[in-house]
Amino acid sequence: MDLDSSFKFLEYSRASRSAGIIFMVLAFPLYLKLLNLKLVTIGIIIAAIMLVTVIETLALGMFGDRYGYKYSLLIAELLPVIGAFLLFYSSSLDIIIIAMVITGLSGGAGGMRGLFSPGLTALIASNYENESIRVKKLGILTMLTSLFSILGSFMLASESFISRYVGTLMAYRYLFLFADLLLLISFISIIFVKEIKRPKKTSKIMKKESFKYISKIMVINIVSGVGTGISVPLLPLWIELMYSTGATTVGIIFGISYITTALGSYLASKSFGRFNVLNVSSITRTASGIILIAMALSPTVIIAGFMYILRSIFAGFGSPNRSALNVRGIDKEDYGSATSFNGVSSRMSQLSSGLSGYLMDISLPIPLIIGGIFQGASGILYKIFIKEKKK
Repeated sequence: MDLDSSFKFLEYSRASRSAGIIFMVLAFPLYLKLLNLKLVTIGIIIAAIMLVTVIETLALGMFGDRYGYKYSLLIAELLPVIGAFLLFYSSSLDIIIIAMVITGLSGGAGGMRGLFSPGLTALIASNYENESIRVKKLGILTMLTSLFSILGSFMLASESFISRYVGTLMAYRYLFLFADLLLLISFISIIFVKEIKRPKKTSKIMKKESFKYISKIMVINIVSGVGTGISVPLLPLWIELMYSTGATTVGIIFGISYITTALGSYLASKSFGRFNVLNVSSITRTASGIILIAMALSPTVIIAGFMYILRSIFAGFGSPNRSALNVRGIDKEDYGSATSFNGVSSRMSQLSSGLSGYLMDISLPIPLIIGGIFQGASGILYKIFIKEKKK
């Protein structure tokens, strides 16, 4: 099987993973709230999940450099399969929290949530040396994950219907089981993905040039990650509390946003070369922050939903470009370590999610306003820290 033929299995994996993981990320703050946990407690749980994910990301990145990014992906895919099954199987709060930690239910529920897991960006960078091909491949995967995220949002929206027959708690548990089956499909699909041979690892962690470049990216993503941690993980619950709405409305808003994320990704893959990658990365990230602030100040759920949907277009268009930019200055043998360090910096900064529940208790708009400021600032930092690629 050649490289392009095996790419379809990566598409199958990201599509099924996206549907399953999106439902779980959307559902878990609502599920914990249903179990009568306080907002501050939920925020602390998210921070704990972030911390465990940091260790996992770093370990799997360095593992991938030595033994293969495909194997990093397999391990990363197996953990959510175990966690999702435990969420279905157990009603114990302790087991539920452990399962959420194993699954890595942290971060936002945007259309690209199902795309990235440790080893994915490194695998694409290793298999495809040409930057334009990388953007196109990442654009295709982002579009697919965004489209199949709609299934995850529909799963959440179906909770109110299923609960009529089995009760709310069991409705969530049956949906967790369905999500587990989708994640299992993702795991099996990765087995058939091909990975080309990479240069032998010559450094303990990464080369000096690679570290110098990724350090700049890390600073940018730390700033963005602080904003994401404060504003995004509890966003489904924020919408529910801010506008006194239910899971069905939340599911519809996120479902539409996944369509627009897919649209943005499709446009990114088709228009690569027409726009400067650095400029696209900067502008889309800054715009996302500004729109997040506007969303916080929206008087109705319709306006807030429209703002989030608009933000998703910028996110979808910017993500493939940012992913390609993130590995532009990295040596081939360092893709795994560099992308894992970058992932760690983002996750560590997202420990700010522990503040999210506390800030929501003070005033609901505050987390989104602060988060928007940090995200907007990170977009500006792209232009300050990253130099144009020499032709």
